[in-house]
Amino acid sequence: MAKEIERKFLVKGDGWRSEATSSKNFVQAYIAAMDDRSVRVRLVDGKRATLTVKIGSTSFSRDEFEYAIPLSDAEELLSSAIGIILEKRRYTVEHEGFTWEVDVYGGVYRGLVVAEVELQDEADTPELPDWIGREVTGDGRYSNMVMATENVSAELRHAISRPAR
Repeated sequence: MAKEIERKFLVKGDGWRSEATSSKNFVQAYIAAMDDRSVRVRLVDGKRATLTVKIGSTSFSRDEFEYAIPLSDAEELLSSAIGIILEKRRYTVEHEGFTWEVDVYGGVYRGLVVAEVELQDEADTPELPDWIGREVTGDGRYSNMVMATENVSAELRHAISRPAR
Protein backbone atom coordinates (compact mmCIF):
# COMPACT_ATOMS: atom_id res chain seq x y z
CA MET A 1 0.00 0.00 0.00
CA ALA A 2 1.23 3.46 -0.86
CA LYS A 3 0.45 6.50 1.24
CA GLU A 4 -0.30 9.74 -0.58
CA ILE A 5 0.72 12.81 1.43
CA GLU A 6 0.34 16.09 -0.40
CA ARG A 7 -0.37 19.79 -0.06
CA LYS A 8 -2.23 21.75 -2.73
CA PHE A 9 -1.93 25.43 -3.70
CA LEU A 10 -3.26 27.86 -6.27
CA VAL A 11 -0.62 29.10 -8.71
CA LYS A 12 0.05 32.76 -9.40
CA GLY A 13 1.81 33.84 -12.56
CA ASP A 14 3.87 31.79 -14.98
CA GLY A 15 7.19 31.73 -13.09
CA TRP A 16 7.00 27.94 -12.78
CA ARG A 17 7.06 27.39 -16.56
CA SER A 18 10.80 28.03 -16.88
CA GLU A 19 11.43 25.39 -14.18
CA ALA A 20 9.20 22.66 -15.67
CA THR A 21 11.14 19.54 -16.63
CA SER A 22 8.37 17.47 -18.23
CA SER A 23 4.64 17.39 -18.90
CA LYS A 24 1.83 14.93 -19.61
CA ASN A 25 -1.76 15.23 -20.77
CA PHE A 26 -4.35 13.60 -18.51
CA VAL A 27 -7.96 12.70 -19.13
CA GLN A 28 -9.46 11.37 -15.92
CA ALA A 29 -12.83 10.45 -14.52
CA TYR A 30 -14.35 8.89 -11.45
CA ILE A 31 -16.13 5.57 -11.63
CA ALA A 32 -17.10 5.50 -7.95
CA ALA A 33 -16.98 8.20 -5.30
CA MET A 34 -17.86 8.32 -1.61
CA ASP A 35 -16.84 10.66 1.22
CA ASP A 36 -13.80 8.59 2.19
CA ARG A 37 -12.92 6.67 -1.01
CA SER A 38 -12.88 6.87 -4.77
CA VAL A 39 -12.06 4.89 -7.91
CA ARG A 40 -10.50 6.88 -10.74
CA VAL A 41 -9.54 5.99 -14.29
CA ARG A 42 -6.86 8.05 -16.02
CA LEU A 43 -5.50 8.15 -19.56
CA VAL A 44 -1.96 9.51 -19.86
CA ASP A 45 -0.99 11.09 -23.18
CA GLY A 46 -3.60 8.84 -24.81
CA LYS A 47 -1.06 5.98 -24.67
CA ARG A 48 -1.41 4.33 -21.27
CA ALA A 49 -3.99 4.09 -18.53
CA THR A 50 -4.30 3.55 -14.79
CA LEU A 51 -7.02 2.66 -12.33
CA THR A 52 -6.56 4.24 -8.90
CA VAL A 53 -8.32 3.53 -5.62
CA LYS A 54 -7.95 6.17 -2.88
CA ILE A 55 -9.11 5.58 0.69
CA GLY A 56 -9.03 8.11 3.50
CA SER A 57 -11.09 10.86 4.99
CA THR A 58 -8.52 13.68 4.87
CA SER A 59 -7.28 15.62 1.87
CA PHE A 60 -3.74 15.69 3.30
CA SER A 61 -2.96 11.97 3.65
CA ARG A 62 -4.70 8.93 2.11
CA ASP A 63 -3.99 5.35 1.10
CA GLU A 64 -3.54 5.02 -2.64
CA PHE A 65 -3.49 1.94 -4.86
CA GLU A 66 -2.71 2.43 -8.56
CA TYR A 67 -2.66 -0.18 -11.32
CA ALA A 68 -1.89 -0.11 -15.02
CA ILE A 69 -4.86 -1.23 -17.12
CA PRO A 70 -5.37 -1.75 -20.85
CA LEU A 71 -6.11 1.45 -22.75
CA SER A 72 -9.29 -0.08 -24.21
CA ASP A 73 -10.57 -0.84 -20.68
CA ALA A 74 -9.89 2.74 -19.61
CA GLU A 75 -11.72 4.16 -22.61
CA GLU A 76 -14.72 1.96 -21.83
CA LEU A 77 -14.64 3.00 -18.16
CA LEU A 78 -14.60 6.68 -19.19
CA SER A 79 -17.98 6.15 -20.80
CA SER A 80 -19.29 5.14 -17.34
CA ALA A 81 -17.88 8.21 -15.59
CA ILE A 82 -19.73 10.00 -12.84
CA GLY A 83 -20.12 13.68 -13.78
CA ILE A 84 -17.40 15.59 -15.61
CA ILE A 85 -14.39 14.08 -17.33
CA LEU A 86 -11.43 16.21 -16.27
CA GLU A 87 -8.79 17.37 -18.73
CA LYS A 88 -5.47 18.75 -17.62
CA ARG A 89 -1.82 19.06 -18.56
CA ARG A 90 0.51 18.21 -15.67
CA TYR A 91 3.95 19.79 -15.50
CA THR A 92 6.71 18.54 -13.20
CA VAL A 93 8.80 21.17 -11.42
CA GLU A 94 11.73 20.38 -9.10
CA HIS A 95 12.23 23.00 -6.39
CA GLU A 96 14.53 22.85 -3.35
CA GLY A 97 14.46 19.06 -3.07
CA PHE A 98 10.71 18.62 -3.63
CA THR A 99 8.78 17.63 -6.74
CA TRP A 100 5.86 19.90 -7.57
CA GLU A 101 3.10 18.94 -10.01
CA VAL A 102 1.44 21.90 -11.68
CA ASP A 103 -1.94 21.08 -13.22
CA VAL A 104 -3.27 23.38 -15.95
CA TYR A 105 -6.93 22.49 -16.46
CA GLY A 106 -8.94 22.52 -19.66
CA GLY A 107 -12.63 21.93 -20.28
CA VAL A 108 -15.08 23.50 -17.80
CA TYR A 109 -12.15 24.34 -15.49
CA ARG A 110 -10.10 26.00 -18.23
CA GLY A 111 -7.75 28.57 -16.71
CA LEU A 112 -7.51 26.93 -13.28
CA VAL A 113 -3.87 26.24 -12.32
CA VAL A 114 -3.14 24.25 -9.17
CA ALA A 115 0.15 22.92 -7.77
CA GLU A 116 0.60 19.91 -5.52
CA VAL A 117 3.72 18.91 -3.66
CA GLU A 118 4.10 15.26 -2.67
CA LEU A 119 5.60 14.75 0.78
CA GLN A 120 7.42 11.78 2.28
CA ASP A 121 6.21 12.60 5.77
CA GLU A 122 3.38 14.72 7.18
CA ALA A 123 5.99 16.81 9.03
CA ASP A 124 7.81 17.85 5.81
CA THR A 125 7.85 21.62 5.21
CA PRO A 126 8.92 22.39 1.65
CA GLU A 127 10.11 25.87 0.74
CA LEU A 128 7.32 27.49 -1.24
CA PRO A 129 8.33 28.82 -4.65
CA ASP A 130 7.43 32.47 -5.36
CA TRP A 131 4.80 31.37 -7.90
CA ILE A 132 2.78 29.58 -5.21
CA GLY A 133 -0.41 31.31 -4.12
CA ARG A 134 -2.99 30.50 -1.48
CA GLU A 135 -2.99 27.01 0.03
CA VAL A 136 -6.16 25.05 -0.74
CA THR A 137 -5.23 21.68 0.81
CA GLY A 138 -8.29 21.56 3.07
CA ASP A 139 -10.70 23.12 0.55
CA GLY A 140 -12.69 20.22 -0.85
CA ARG A 141 -13.73 22.17 -3.93
CA TYR A 142 -10.20 21.71 -5.30
CA SER A 143 -10.33 17.92 -4.95
CA ASN A 144 -10.38 16.34 -8.40
CA MET A 145 -13.12 14.01 -7.19
CA VAL A 146 -15.33 16.95 -6.16
CA MET A 147 -14.49 18.87 -9.34
CA ALA A 148 -15.58 15.86 -11.40
CA THR A 149 -18.66 14.78 -9.45
CA GLU A 150 -20.12 18.13 -8.34
CA ASN A 151 -19.10 20.66 -11.06
CA VAL A 152 -17.87 23.44 -8.81
CA SER A 153 -16.58 25.49 -11.75
CA ALA A 154 -18.85 28.44 -10.90
CA GLU A 155 -17.49 28.49 -7.34
CA LEU A 156 -13.88 28.36 -8.55
CA ARG A 157 -14.20 31.27 -10.99
CA HIS A 158 -12.29 33.50 -8.52
CA ALA A 159 -9.29 31.18 -8.81
CA ILE A 160 -9.38 31.09 -12.61
CA SER A 161 -7.41 34.14 -13.59
CA ARG A 162 -6.28 33.47 -17.14
CA PRO A 163 -6.84 31.00 -19.94
CA ALA A 164 -4.73 27.85 -19.88
CA ARG A 165 -1.99 27.42 -22.46
